[in-house]
Amino acid sequence: MTEDARWLSGLEEQARARLSAPVFEYLAQGAREGRTAARSVDTWSSVELHPHVLRDVTDVELGTDLLGTRVGVPWGVAPTTLQRAVHPDGELAMARATAEAGGVMVVSSNAGTPFSLIGDTGVHWWLQAYLPADRTLAVPMLDRAVAAGASAMVLTVDTPVVGTKYPAGDVVWDVVDPALLRVNFDVGHDGQPGSDKALDLGPHDLDWLAEHTGLPVVVKGVLRPDDAVRCVQAGARAVWVSNHGGRQLDRAVATATVLRHVIAAVGKQAQVYVDGGLRSGLDVVAALSLGADAVFLGRLPLYALTDGEPGVARMHREVGLQVVETMRLSGCRTPADLAALSAPSAPNRL
Repeated sequence: MTEDARWLSGLEEQARARLSAPVFEYLAQGAREGRTAARSVDTWSSVELHPHVLRDVTDVELGTDLLGTRVGVPWGVAPTTLQRAVHPDGELAMARATAEAGGVMVVSSNAGTPFSLIGDTGVHWWLQAYLPADRTLAVPMLDRAVAAGASAMVLTVDTPVVGTKYPAGDVVWDVVDPALLRVNFDVGHDGQPGSDKALDLGPHDLDWLAEHTGLPVVVKGVLRPDDAVRCVQAGARAVWVSNHGGRQLDRAVATATVLRHVIAAVGKQAQVYVDGGLRSGLDVVAALSLGADAVFLGRLPLYALTDGEPGVARMHREVGLQVVETMRLSGCRTPADLAALSAPSAPNRL
């Protein structure tokens, strides 16, 4: 039992042992000195829970509503690149296991698997998108996602440029097969003028994305309450608190530190999601106790993907077991009940 309980915490070392050094470094590294990446993990363990007692926890329900759709669990898979470099089945293995778990999978626009094949798995999925300087160049990729069944657009707003990394050896882009990513773009897309990431993203882009796709827009990469309010005013259906896993601006604040402030600013106007450094079911509960509507896991599913679909399926099961146990020990029966664990009279200390 002890070995099983610690399986999630051993996934990173499993991935280190199985993957080539450049691929593992790409998955694990943060920007520059990696301060934000490291702090993002540590901060979740500082969230203190205030459990209820004398509550009936015979039946625990994990389902929740995200963007008007009922999903089976309050955690999902965040968008990540190079999944097919981790395992040949890549996004398909991730999608099948996540569909079985009842979670949402957010698919990177850089995915190495056609959107149509991901949609065929039956997973509930959203598309993560970067917008190029010439917005029209994104249209074919967006249209493919809509045709394949994407049910939301996740606009990443914290990457006007790619944050500097300090590689220890070979850079992954020099050794990985280009066929393992960006297969949903038109041939020659990256060589066209205006294909670089937009430096002028603004509230108008939310309107454009929603109108073109007809789908709700989630804004990912928000760390400030005032920015969250601007997103909601511009029509965002949800705000995603994220520091990009510490991969963009080093020394950016940890998401656990700012989550509650963003939620307070948004109120009931939009849902709030979070990622960044979550590595266990206890971390998921911590985020939900701070008021998040959903939690997205990035590196943890990637590390589990080294075992293909069975590995990701087990990751979901282990997270679920930890969440259910923690909910019962906290006197909670639903994800919504968990918010009561951070009552204003007894705030979590970070």
